[in-house]
This record gives sequence, C-alpha cells and structure tokens, in this order.
Amino acid sequence: MKRIFLALSFVTTVSATSAQVNTAIHPFPKTIQVTGSAEMEVVPDEIFVQVDLREYEKKGAGKIAIEIIKKKFLEACIAAGIAEADISVTSYQGFDRQYWLNKKKKNPDMMAGISYIIKFASTAKIDALVEKLDDEATQGFFITNTSHSKIEEFRRQLKIQAVKAAKEKAIYLSEAIGEKAGVAVTIQEPVDHSVVPVFKNLAASNVMLRGLEAYDNSQSEPSVDFKKIKLKFEVSAVFALQ
Repeated sequence: MKRIFLALSFVTTVSATSAQVNTAIHPFPKTIQVTGSAEMEVVPDEIFVQVDLREYEKKGAGKIAIEIIKKKFLEACIAAGIAEADISVTSYQGFDRQYWLNKKKKNPDMMAGISYIIKFASTAKIDALVEKLDDEATQGFFITNTSHSKIEEFRRQLKIQAVKAAKEKAIYLSEAIGEKAGVAVTIQEPVDHSVVPVFKNLAASNVMLRGLEAYDNSQSEPSVDFKKIKLKFEVSAVFALQ
C-alpha cells in the first residue's frame, strides 16, 4: 500500500512539473494564425533597352567604321533627350560577315560591333530615339527588363500593409468566436509574390526599324500604358487569444 501511495505521488509530481514546463514553453495557450497580403500595380518608369550596332559597307564609301557609328549614335541619344548617365556599354563584338568566303584569307575583313544598354523613362523617349537611328548600323533593338525608381519604397509599404491586414483579420475572426486577438506571438518575413514582366530577346531587324520610321505620326494614337509591374507580399502571423 505504501509503495502504491509513493508511486501515485511520483506520477502527480511529474505531471505537475510537465504542466509547468509546457506553460513555460507555450506562454500563450490559445492562439490564432492568419495570413495577410497587400498588392499594387505600377507603371514602370525605368525601361532598359539594348541596342546592338555594327559596322557595315556603304556603296561608294566602303566600310563605315565603328567609331563613326558610335559617335552618331551617342549624338542621336543626346538629341532624343537621353542623359549620358543612362547610357552604358554592355559588350563589344567582332566577326567576319563572310567567314566561309574569307576563311582562307590571312587578314579577313572583320566587322566590329558594340552593344549599349539605355534606361528610358517612357515609351515616348524610345520612339524619339528610334526615329534617329541608323538602320544599317542598328542590328538589334529590344527591351531587356523594366523597373520603377521607387520600387524598394513600394515593397516596404506593401510589407507593412500585409502585416496590418493580418492583424485586422485576426481581430474579426477571433470576435466571431467571442474571443479577442491580443499581442503578436510570431510574424514571418513577408513572402514576395511579385510579377515582373519578362521580355524575350527579340532583336528588331532593319526592316522593322524602317517600318517604325515610316509610320505616320500624324495619325491619332491611343494612350496605352506600358506593361505594369505587379507587386504582392504575403505574411503569416500568430496572435494570442484573450
């Protein structure tokens, strides 16, 4: 009988100790876990375009050197209102345009090329430059990516809004069962679900560029925004129930 009593006392003591430990590990016995999200769409004001230039043969003038092409191109950029800080060189190229015919020559006729990345603030600026490009020298003209000058500020605002949305959801869901949402127990880093437009590497040919120059600008053109960037953040949070 004494042994049974001691055994029961031991179980009671262990149970009480376990309860104390659990309370210490989980100070909030009742919690509610919710998710909050916030999103917005912005029209990019940073449009990055790659322009590929290459030397070419002109009837009666021979090969037009890359230095001349570069000079005329940069002059066209300035005339289109593009700041020098928004123009950068991305690569140089050199190739033999008639490799199979000239492969036996000791000094093949190499054609030099250069590629620039230009940052535009709007499509109107892009149109202004296209009108001034040398069709023969321009071998590629395509958008690489887009962004916004205040993109980091927008992301910060959305993260804050997502956390606030989670708190608001916890309040009305807990009220539905007669409870009250209290302090935040955990808040995870908001997950980025943003969608940025992806552009295929499609170089504009000379024919396409000529077609743009031949376009009648006197015609009324509808006002269409550039493809928007969709920013979205989602957060998971746990709140104590009171």
